[in-house]
Amino acid sequence: MNHDQKSADPEILAPVGTEGSLEAAVFAGADAVYFGAGACNARRSAGQFTGDRLIEAVRFCHANGVHVHVTVNTLVRDEERKDVADTLSEIAESGADAIIVQDLTVMRLAKQICPELALHGSTQMAVHNVSGVKMLEDLGFSRVVLARELSIDEIASIRSKTEAELECFIHGALCMSASGICYLSAMLGERSGNRGMCAQPCRLPFVCNGSDYALSLKDMSHIAHYDAYRRIGVRSLKIEGRLKSPEYVAAAVDAVRRVRDGEPYSEQMLKDVFSRGGFTEGYYAGARNHTMFGVRTQEDAKRSQSVLSAIRELYRGPKPRVPVSMRAEVRAGKPALLTVSDGVRTVRAEGDVPEPAVNAPLTEESVRRSLSRTGGTPFFIDAFALEADGGLRLSASSLNALRRSAIDALYEARAARPERGIGPADLTLNGAPRQRTPRLCVRFASAEQFSDAPGIAYYSLPVDELIRRPDLVTDRAAAEIPILVYPDEEPRVSESLRKLKEAGLRYALAENVGAIRMANGAGLIPVGGAYLNVTNSDASDAYRQLGVSALFASFELSAAKTRDLRSDLPLGMIVAGRLPLMHLRSCPARTDRGCGGCKGDPVVSDRRGAAFPLVCRERRYSTLLNSVPLYLADKTLPPLDFYAVYLTIESPEEAKELIRSVAAHEPPKGPHTTGLAFRKLL
Repeated sequence: MNHDQKSADPEILAPVGTEGSLEAAVFAGADAVYFGAGACNARRSAGQFTGDRLIEAVRFCHANGVHVHVTVNTLVRDEERKDVADTLSEIAESGADAIIVQDLTVMRLAKQICPELALHGSTQMAVHNVSGVKMLEDLGFSRVVLARELSIDEIASIRSKTEAELECFIHGALCMSASGICYLSAMLGERSGNRGMCAQPCRLPFVCNGSDYALSLKDMSHIAHYDAYRRIGVRSLKIEGRLKSPEYVAAAVDAVRRVRDGEPYSEQMLKDVFSRGGFTEGYYAGARNHTMFGVRTQEDAKRSQSVLSAIRELYRGPKPRVPVSMRAEVRAGKPALLTVSDGVRTVRAEGDVPEPAVNAPLTEESVRRSLSRTGGTPFFIDAFALEADGGLRLSASSLNALRRSAIDALYEARAARPERGIGPADLTLNGAPRQRTPRLCVRFASAEQFSDAPGIAYYSLPVDELIRRPDLVTDRAAAEIPILVYPDEEPRVSESLRKLKEAGLRYALAENVGAIRMANGAGLIPVGGAYLNVTNSDASDAYRQLGVSALFASFELSAAKTRDLRSDLPLGMIVAGRLPLMHLRSCPARTDRGCGGCKGDPVVSDRRGAAFPLVCRERRYSTLLNSVPLYLADKTLPPLDFYAVYLTIESPEEAKELIRSVAAHEPPKGPHTTGLAFRKLL
């Protein structure tokens, strides 16, 4: 596909971690690539493109008709904002086409530094419904990378109601949890997936209902369904794998390109180069069951070695992908002139002066034959014209030199960095540190848990619980919007919020950007939950401008860094309760009989025997809780506006006792963790 030509076909977007995989992606036929620049990207262990490497990578891609998207999609801390701003300036100056963003601080800095740089909402933002896409549209994002857990029908529903470009994964690894709201690696190994340091503990042995790898999904491969994505208007089809080999990248790109061109492809080759016991289409079809789970075996690894040499043939050199027109002028007594155009850029080159022909004058066919030899370049001749006086000749070497000169000039013109307005970033932090007097708030999981204990300033309950128990609607209550609201459920949840507003409710607890928009749409005041992942002061101000009235800091932030946050909003943190570590649309407790006799409270156990409770959310998704509860009430904590008790599976009696214990700042009773409050998170 021509870099400058819009098409009904989705772009093929390839992952890049090294120069080798960059060449593999481009030469195999990718329309766009994505890679990291600096530390602020979700694959920090992949190769990074900075300085001259970044400039040359962008030049190479643009000359070959390939767009460049740079990942700046991790959470940022206050002390890192200058480094992020410097990285964004470098990306803008390189000529890259877009950045992929999770943190609203990065969005705001990018708008200041280079408004022309397109913003793409990362899959780390967990956007999975219409409200989420529309919120990012409102914020100025031109593209949204949808969550991998969506079915094709759900994607079509979102596409029909939104205007932003949609990007969907078509091949590669599946995270067990919805991206951006997984804390397993952070909590178990102090390596945050939201900071680009995921250690993939989900691939280790976790046992549930007889499965030894209950948190490990097979890789997805939806390549055979390319036409379905095209028909509904998906703009970009993304291949996962920035940590994978050049051969993996080339094989996946080539397979998608072949399907786009109506050619057969080898799924077996894709399985051989990398799979975890084969592929799954579970999310695509909405058939989420036990067949989605798999682990990479020794047999899988052995098969990879057998196909590498064949795959390398797919990317030995550039493919002719950019159509150009040529016009040659050969006049007596004047240097030969060759004009070449790709439809946007036009270059001219001068050659030798022609000589009188002795017996074989130039013909259009002979000149075209010499000038059309564009092998080793991304160009092919789409149109050719010759204007020549009769009876003249040019040697083959003269014509070849003329062609090389013109083609090199066009290559350089395409590789040239665009002129952009690039300005400074305002690194002033809004808000000011202030002395705060903490108040107690409680997140109840059910109405049965509810108790209006003395000292509770505010409380939240799930939307459906407040609908069931409207007597619990008070001016101190908030309706917790489910962290995952898929498209078919979105109208019902929105209607419930409107009913609660009519019943006198004022607040809604929102854990993602879509939920904020849903709350605003119902006339409720959003309270930003901890799963918004606020780790810096500027993000706090960004959410304030979206109508958020109070905010929980991310529990991936240490107590010291939480204390240093500048926020004009009331600010709080979770101090007690079992923290959700994963939110799963494919439940590991399902068997080949489906949910069977499951009562909605199975357990996932790790190799050391630690038990992680799994809570069913009405068979729409499930939540994996930490094996031990968080407890910080007896510690010296930052002076915030509120401390929160996060109740989940506690009985009413246990809930009441935990609230009392926290209010009294008593020591913990039984096994507990202080979470990440006093640890250094990577």
